[in-house]
Amino acid sequence: MIKQMIISKMKRNEIDFAIDWAAKEGWNPGLHDAECFYLADSDGFFVGKIDNQIIAIGSAVAYDENFAFCGLYIVKEEYRGFNYGMDLTLVRLKYLGNRITGIDGVLNMVDKYSQIGYRTVYENARYHLLKTTDYPINPKVIELNQLDFQVIADYDRQYFPAPRNNFLQAWISQSGAIALGFIENGKLLGYGVLRKCIEGAKIGPLFAENEKIAHYLLQALVTKSDVTNIYIDIPEPNSAIKQFITEYNLNQVFATARMYRNGKPELELDKIFGITTFELG
Repeated sequence: MIKQMIISKMKRNEIDFAIDWAAKEGWNPGLHDAECFYLADSDGFFVGKIDNQIIAIGSAVAYDENFAFCGLYIVKEEYRGFNYGMDLTLVRLKYLGNRITGIDGVLNMVDKYSQIGYRTVYENARYHLLKTTDYPINPKVIELNQLDFQVIADYDRQYFPAPRNNFLQAWISQSGAIALGFIENGKLLGYGVLRKCIEGAKIGPLFAENEKIAHYLLQALVTKSDVTNIYIDIPEPNSAIKQFITEYNLNQVFATARMYRNGKPELELDKIFGITTFELG
C-alpha cells in the first residue's frame, strides 16, 4: 500500500538535512551552502514526509516575479518509482507560478522533465582541475570585499536573470571563501568565488568581460586556494571552453542539461565561465 506523503515548506534546520542528503548522493555541496541557499528564498524549500520521516526534498527558489530556479531534488531511494517526486515537484511548480523556471537536470532525466514543460537549452559540464602550480596574480585582481556591495550586485545582474542580493552577499562572504574581482580604470570587469566543499573546492560564479580576464581570475583563485582538487561548472556554449580544458588540463566529471520552462532568459554565455551552482542556477 502506498502511503500518503505530506508536503510542507522546509524549516531552516531541514535545509541542513537536505545538504547532508546531497553529500550522500555525491553532489559535493559547499560547507556553507545551507545558510546561503536559505537566504535566496526562505519559502522556496520543500520537504515530503511519510510518518513524519523525510522521504523527498526539493527547492524552488523564486528570485523575483519573473525568474526562479529549481534544484536540490532528491527522493529517498526506497521511495523512488511511486510518484512521490512528481507530487513534490508539482507543489514546487505551483509555488513558482508562471515564472521562467530553470533547472540543471541530470541527463538521464531529461525526457521526464520535458513532460512537465521543461526544454533543454544547452548543457553545463563540471570539470576537475588538479592544482599543481601557483600562478602570478595580475595586479588588477583585488579582494571583492574592497568594493561597495552594490557594485558587485549590479555586475552580477548582467549575467544572472534576476537580482539575488541576499544570497550574493552571503555567498561572497562565507567562511573560507575566496572572492576576487578584476578592476580596470575603476570599473569591475569580472569576479569569481571559490568556496570550500565536502571534497576540495568549487569555483562559481566566474563572470568576466572576456576570456583574458577570466584566466586572470581563475589563476588567482587557484593560487590563493589551499586545496588541491578544484571543480568548475562551465556552460558548454562558452567558446573559450576548449582553451580552458587545454590550459588547465581540465577533466570532465559530470554534465547536466540546463532546461527552462515558461520561456528562457537571454544570457551572454560567452561571459559566463563558471555558473554559481547547479542547485540554484
